[in-house]
Amino acid sequence: MNQPLTERKIVLIKRRTRLEDLVVRYNTVQQAEFYIERLGADFSDYTREDKVYREALAEAAGLLSDVGRVQILDRDHVPNFIFGEQDIIVVLGPDGLVANTLKYTESQPLIGVNPDPHRWDGVLLPFSVRDLKLIIRDVIYARRTIQEVTLAKAELNDGQYLYGVNDLFVGRRTHVSARYELRLNEAAEQQSSSGVIISTGLGSTGWLKSVLAGAAGIVSRATHQPLKLAVEDIHREEQEPPGGQREAEAADQARASWDSRHLYYTVREPFPSRTTAANLVFGRIEEGSPLRIVSQMPEDGVIFSDGIESDYLEFNSGVEAVIRLADKKGRLVV
Repeated sequence: MNQPLTERKIVLIKRRTRLEDLVVRYNTVQQAEFYIERLGADFSDYTREDKVYREALAEAAGLLSDVGRVQILDRDHVPNFIFGEQDIIVVLGPDGLVANTLKYTESQPLIGVNPDPHRWDGVLLPFSVRDLKLIIRDVIYARRTIQEVTLAKAELNDGQYLYGVNDLFVGRRTHVSARYELRLNEAAEQQSSSGVIISTGLGSTGWLKSVLAGAAGIVSRATHQPLKLAVEDIHREEQEPPGGQREAEAADQARASWDSRHLYYTVREPFPSRTTAANLVFGRIEEGSPLRIVSQMPEDGVIFSDGIESDYLEFNSGVEAVIRLADKKGRLVV
């Protein structure tokens, strides 16, 4: 019997496919198919996705088992799982699964694997399943570059806290307006809005990008003047490039990096009234200058991260959230 290459445990993170979710809901594949086709959708796309993902999972597990001890873990169990200090984490995409795993790690390296390159763009999934044979060995022997990722942290005055890899959302569980007081440095403001988004450097190309694009589109239509508003433009204004540098190079250097030591906050749809204002609607959160939000919502106030609404902190009247750069970083293998 061959000796394992490493004694370190390899944790392979997987998720349920859309087909598996449908079967949970409708009990059988046949009933799920009937439901989807009755709506006029293509059920074969669900079965193709499921087949490709299952094959990728089996291949990944086989390749990793040749190297060491493998534990397969479903995404639903990640929040309560205790990763060992020496564990190596392999996430079988999509991108969102990488982000939602990274916030529960400490110093463990995480390898993002794209199970279906024809379906997923894979910004956080630089490797294919077949790459694992080489990549896992490189990680064991410390031959791969590790990219640090800055996280955001929301901490409540009752001691509860939550990390965000891409972003944090503060607002109401429903579409009803959120009421709160927002404070940054010496400025404070009573606000009513659809919620506050706090984005990391990694997440600045996600939710923040869409918010800026929407704002630019509204202003362009309202003023009949073309306007393009992007994260790159914000960084270019705040970090003047050295003289003589080409514009393309300056834009690359100004682009928010994954380990940026600041966060951005954006207030969605702020509503000015006699008792609420809309001045502190966008800005940077620096080290030593956290954003403070005091809830004025009697019920349904929440804080969740990275789009996972089921993993949240209650944020109701009187609770204060302090949002700052996290005291830990994620580590992605690149």
